[in-house]
Amino acid sequence: MTLYRLLLRLYPASFRNEYGEEMADLFARRLRDARGPLGRLIVWMPTIGEVLWNAALVHWDILRSDVRYTGRTLARTPGFAITAVAIVALGIGATTAAFSVTDFVLIRPLPFPEPDRLVTIWERVPGYARLELSAANYRDWKQASSSYESVGMYHSLDVNLIGAGEPTYVTGAAVSSDLFPTLRVKPIIGRLFEASDDRGSAPGTTILSYRFWQTHFGGDPGVLGRQVLLDSESYTIIGVMPREFNFPRSTALLWTPLRFTEQAYVDRTDNWMYAVGRLRSGVTLEQARSEIEVIAARSRAQYPKENANVSATVFWLSDSVSQQSRLLLFALCGAAACVLLIACANLANLLLARALHRRRELAVRAAMGAGRERLVRQLLTESLLLAMAGGALGVAVAQAAVPLLTRLVPPALPLAQAPSVDVRVLLFALAISAVTGIVFGLAPVLRVGDVDASGLREGSRAGGGQKERFRSTLVVAEIVASTVLLVSAGLLMRALLAVQSRDPGFRSEGVLTLETPLPVPQYGKVAVRDAFYNRVLSEMRAYPGVVNAGFISYLPLGTMRGGIWPVSLDGRQVNRADNQVAFLRYVTPGFLPTMGIRLLRGRNVADDDDGKHPFAAVVSESFVKRFWPNETPASAIGRHFNFAFADRVIVGVAGDVRFRGLERESEPQVYLSYKQVEDDSIIGYIPRALAVRTSTPPETLAPVTREIIRKADPQLPVTEVATLAELVERDTGSRTAQLRVVGAFAAIAFVLAAIGIHGLLSFAVSQRFQEIGVRMALGAQAGDILGMIVRRALVLAAAGIIPGVALAYASGRSMQALLVGVPPSDVVTFASVVALALVMTVGGTIVPALRAVRVDPITALRAE
Repeated sequence: MTLYRLLLRLYPASFRNEYGEEMADLFARRLRDARGPLGRLIVWMPTIGEVLWNAALVHWDILRSDVRYTGRTLARTPGFAITAVAIVALGIGATTAAFSVTDFVLIRPLPFPEPDRLVTIWERVPGYARLELSAANYRDWKQASSSYESVGMYHSLDVNLIGAGEPTYVTGAAVSSDLFPTLRVKPIIGRLFEASDDRGSAPGTTILSYRFWQTHFGGDPGVLGRQVLLDSESYTIIGVMPREFNFPRSTALLWTPLRFTEQAYVDRTDNWMYAVGRLRSGVTLEQARSEIEVIAARSRAQYPKENANVSATVFWLSDSVSQQSRLLLFALCGAAACVLLIACANLANLLLARALHRRRELAVRAAMGAGRERLVRQLLTESLLLAMAGGALGVAVAQAAVPLLTRLVPPALPLAQAPSVDVRVLLFALAISAVTGIVFGLAPVLRVGDVDASGLREGSRAGGGQKERFRSTLVVAEIVASTVLLVSAGLLMRALLAVQSRDPGFRSEGVLTLETPLPVPQYGKVAVRDAFYNRVLSEMRAYPGVVNAGFISYLPLGTMRGGIWPVSLDGRQVNRADNQVAFLRYVTPGFLPTMGIRLLRGRNVADDDDGKHPFAAVVSESFVKRFWPNETPASAIGRHFNFAFADRVIVGVAGDVRFRGLERESEPQVYLSYKQVEDDSIIGYIPRALAVRTSTPPETLAPVTREIIRKADPQLPVTEVATLAELVERDTGSRTAQLRVVGAFAAIAFVLAAIGIHGLLSFAVSQRFQEIGVRMALGAQAGDILGMIVRRALVLAAAGIIPGVALAYASGRSMQALLVGVPPSDVVTFASVVALALVMTVGGTIVPALRAVRVDPITALRAE
């Protein structure tokens, strides 16, 4: 019978109290009449099913009754219902939007089979914790390793697609034949690359992405076997990858085989390959890392000159998200959590005030026989309905907000689509809504759940004492959270302003930029490139309004920002441990003036800097400081150094430029004449980016520039058209997006906290209506009453601001990497937030204070 009475606990208490004993007696008689163990089993089996089914039906009936009752009560107070739903929607919407982006970037597994076994392999040298591999080291290390099922390598690929409509600039990757099997992906039509496709003498083959297949080839299933021209070389389409496959990044449109010859494996310092491996079953990351370090040590001993100070390491493929991107997302989640906390505290306060207002109603129901469980269940149903309605509206808010957060998604992720509100996010929103309704609805319910007939005799002062302290605690929590949010938003704003105020080293206004990728072998010869540059630049400079124009390998703040080369001084061998490197930029004459890059000493790259003259170089000021710290820009003129396979003489020193981002320090740059390079040499640095300075709005020059380039070579695509100011703005795009979101969250928190203070003080005034009347009847002045209310508000503000400031400082310390020189204890930010918090307190106090001083003593004394 003990088991049966435990089963009866599945019924509501009211049902058990009324029918429990009768049901237990009936079951006991049936059990006594049963014969033997089999008979008892026959009694037990249907009884268990009957109890489970009937208990569910009883709960369902009570739930329907509670829902109908809740609907009627909320319909009588639409203001309360709308306010509660709106508050919950803000909290759930903010949290759901933040979760959708964080889940998309950091939590959701990569779209490959068993992604938790995929790793990346890197070289490691002093100054570079993750350096791309050389092809020679990759081949040796792969053969020596036993930790992997398979390993593949790739490098980025930029080609011009010709002969299929307008010339198109296409990004993708050149991959080894074993890369796709390592990722365990298969094409939806066609085949993957085979070892025969990867030989140096093999004919060209290519595989299309699903998106490129649909947009450029109309999804034609007969595309297999079609010939396309990539940089004027014929390639045969052999396959199309699935819709969800995007590797190594979402912009990849096609893939080709590497087709390396033995020459590619000669130079062990030519670091430009990426490697991806799949660990064998049972092999841990630490084991793979230890093995590759041992293999790299052997390689150092075998090749002491080329591999001096070269080690190796392994990371998970999913760890490709930068630390700054992670911090941005964590800060976003923290801000959303603060908004949710404030929204929940407001909801709890609303429900508590409503429950106290209905205390007499609850007392009447208790006097008529309703048990405490029944009353708590009724109130909990109301809070859950409000939370679920707010959650549904919050999902709509998140749906609208998620597109605004896509700038926080790092571009270097192999993900096909942008974050969205999918099933995972909907389940998260449902869970958060349920927790909100139960936890923050249950606390007020338990505070007023002990009702009895004495509630019929309570006057207007009911709900004071512990209940008042509980509500005050909730408001203090709101002030704490809003203070943390306001300080975080203020620090991020100060950091953004600090970044935007940095001198990039060039003048961004009035410059149009674009890229014209020059394919090889057509443009492998210097003379061919010279003819193209001269024609384009002469026509551009002759156009009305154009001040100057020039080409460069890679633009500052552009898509490609790297390009380091070793620097050798006085004929000494380069030691990787010394970090003797600089960034290589080939330019045409006039580029530096076009960009507004200051020339500190000497001259710019000139027209007669060709192969017949000494190889000249214009270097940045940071180059001089690194390699000749005791020299000045003037004394550095005439210095020689070996760089990019030739001896160079410094003819000019230019100002520093933040090529790789406004948040990075200026790094040594070397500007070389595009003519002073061997034919078919260093082709990755062929000047391809055009900058045009104009006295007219730069965007108006785009059609003219396209037409001039089309006349010079109809098969060249024009891509990445943007003003230089747009490139600068884009560099801080993710930071700006985060600031806007966190700022919006802070504004919402500010308003909700003010509403919370207003609600608490309004309720306190209504509860102390008689007390205020007595005070005024005994001679208290309006100023005394006003001071009493304001002091209460200031105490609440102080109780929230002090811990809020401490937590805000801790928050600032945790995201210090995002603050770019702004201290986490920034006095201006903290002083501004404290002032805002006091304004918020005063704003929430005005209406309750005016109500208090307008109390009529006679009316108050007559009220119950």
